[in-house]
Amino acid sequence: MTIKARQTYRAANPLDEGRRILIVSCPEGLDFAWVCDPLTGLRPRTISLRSLHATPTTKTGQPRRSGYVLEADGSDQ
Repeated sequence: MTIKARQTYRAANPLDEGRRILIVSCPEGLDFAWVCDPLTGLRPRTISLRSLHATPTTKTGQPRRSGYVLEADGSDQ
């Protein structure tokens, strides 16, 4: 999975009520990405790349309960 700027992810945990993040940048060779709120641009922070997932299910088909799931890849913007 390629992580790049302008991708939007939503929280996999149902208790997070669909919280979303926007990838601002993903420095090559590092294991984190800079993210912020996709609507306001506020709350900039880093997040581990291990928390970002391409699909809402695990390899065994179970729904993900942690991390963030890819929602929009940003290529249409």
